[in-house]
Amino acid sequence: MRAIIPVAGIGSRLKPHTQTQPKSLIPVAGKPILGHIMDNLVNAGIDDFVFVIGYLGDRIEQYLTEHYAQCKLTFVMQTVGKGIGHAVWLTRDEVNHEEPVFIVLGDTIFEADLKSVVAANSSSLGVKKVDDPRLFGVAELDSDGHISKLIEKPNIPHSNLALVGLYYVKETTMLFECLEYLIQNEIKTNNEYHLTDALQCMIEKGANMNTFGVSTWFDCGKKDVILQTNKNLLKRLNNQDFGYLTKLGNIIVQPVHISPTAKIENSIIGPDVSIGDGAYISRSIVKNSIIGMNASLQNAIIENSLIGSDASLIGAVHSLNIGDSAEINLRDS
Repeated sequence: MRAIIPVAGIGSRLKPHTQTQPKSLIPVAGKPILGHIMDNLVNAGIDDFVFVIGYLGDRIEQYLTEHYAQCKLTFVMQTVGKGIGHAVWLTRDEVNHEEPVFIVLGDTIFEADLKSVVAANSSSLGVKKVDDPRLFGVAELDSDGHISKLIEKPNIPHSNLALVGLYYVKETTMLFECLEYLIQNEIKTNNEYHLTDALQCMIEKGANMNTFGVSTWFDCGKKDVILQTNKNLLKRLNNQDFGYLTKLGNIIVQPVHISPTAKIENSIIGPDVSIGDGAYISRSIVKNSIIGMNASLQNAIIENSLIGSDASLIGAVHSLNIGDSAEINLRDS
């Protein structure tokens, strides 16, 4: 079985960070979003992947080949953003249509019993109850608990079961037939080819689809959600020993993740902070924030902030959203 992971989106809601790195590589709790996804899939026994890449796709390819060389990795290019349905359709020549596929969106951090899902006898879609279903694809169930209808972002939802970006499909041939039908007939929703519409086509053709629940789900498309995801994941990590940092005049308030190559002195770090490789922090206070690789903070007090790789910040007290390679100096001249 192969997993298909679309990661071609430009991540417009996360600018300026996504101007210099793909959304799926933004770090959360010590590893990129895509790293969390890959670890979950590999732990479920999946080791064959097809990635749909686009903007800055070379960085995704480099990350995966460096960290998941034990897996079979195939890359397909999506040059024009036409939706997730189109992205999956592009993989049609890379997938064995006689075997099931697992489709996972590349900005979704989740926890679910995937081994049970792939062992099931029918297709199954990951769902979670949400307060406002109008923002998501929605699954409606019949009296037997099977999916009777799928609707992408309904104006008047009849269910609060949101699709969370996890799709186990056994009828692979039918899936690509439905995708082909949508694209050949230019059937779009909100000007995009949606996977939800292809799955609804399958249901109308007689495919049996069930749902499975996820215990944790974060759609990492916004700064606040990424920081909340970082906070929640840090709570599950084993506490690091930061004795070497306290000797340098630091106070560490767990939970935090600090790269062993980061240099920190005379600072208060935490709680809920992730600090990347090569970062330098001096005489600063950092709470509930993510600090990227090789970023530099001096005389700064920050909270609820996402600081990109190679960014430099001197003497500020703000909530910030600074992209990669930015340089900001708020110190008095």
